[in-house]
Amino acid sequence: MAEVTALYRYPVKGLSAEPLPALTLARASGLAFDREYALALGTTEFDPQNPEPLDKGFFLMLRSNEVLAALSTRFDPESGQLTVIRDGEAVLTEDLTSETGREAVEDFFESYVGPAAKGRPRLVRAAGHKFTDGSVISPAFMRAVSLINLASVRALEERTGQPIHPLRFRANIYVDGLEPWAEMDWVDREVTIGSLRLRGLARTPRCAAVDVNPETAARDTNLPKALKRNFGHVDLGIYLEVLADGAIAVGDRMAVGTGPEDAA
Repeated sequence: MAEVTALYRYPVKGLSAEPLPALTLARASGLAFDREYALALGTTEFDPQNPEPLDKGFFLMLRSNEVLAALSTRFDPESGQLTVIRDGEAVLTEDLTSETGREAVEDFFESYVGPAAKGRPRLVRAAGHKFTDGSVISPAFMRAVSLINLASVRALEERTGQPIHPLRFRANIYVDGLEPWAEMDWVDREVTIGSLRLRGLARTPRCAAVDVNPETAARDTNLPKALKRNFGHVDLGIYLEVLADGAIAVGDRMAVGTGPEDAA
C-alpha cells in the first residue's frame, strides 16, 4: 500500500526545502507559503501589483545558481522571519515583512551569488501569486503541488549506478510503496491521499536543476540525459491539482482512480 513518507514546502523559490509533518491545501490557492517569495534577477521586471507569470530563468534558481544549494533556510510564516544557514551557522536572520529586512536579504544574495545575479536581486511577492515552475502554463498549474514516487528514483539509481538524493526533485509530496513509474499514468485521474482529493495534471519534465546535489551543492550528474537514454523521456514525478480543501500528513495512504471519469 502506497503511503506518504515526507512532505515539504519551499517558501522562497530556489532555496532549501522545509520539511513538515503535514500540509494544509486549498483548492483556490494550493499550498500556503510554497514558492511564496522569489529572488528576481537584477534584470527582471516584476510588478507585484500586476503580477505576470515568468519563466524560472528570471529568478535565482538551481538550474543556473547551484551555489544556492549550499545554504539551508528556515521561514516562520507567523513572524515573517527568514533565517539563512551556511556551514551550520546562521549568516542572516531577517523579517521579510519589513522593507529593511527585505533589503538585507537582497544585499546578502547580491554578494553571495555575485555577477550571476545580474545586478542587485529583488525579493518579490504578490498577493495570490506563486513562483512555481508551472505558473507560466495556467493558474491551475501555479496552484498545483508536486509528487515524487520514490520507486521511480530508485529505478533511475539502478540505471545510473549512483545514489540520487530525492530532494534533487524538490517535490512537495514523496510517496513509497508504488511500482516504478506508476505516476506516469495519473494524468486526468483522481488521486486520493488520506481524505484529500487531487487530480493528475501533468508529468514533471526535468531540467538541469536536478543535477545539483542538495548535500554538496555540486553539479555532479546529467539526470535529464540519463532519463532520456534509459527510459525514453525526461519526466520524473507529477503535478497534482487540489480538488478540495483539506490536509495530508506523513503516513497517509493513497489511492488512484481507474480513469479520467474518476476526476469528473
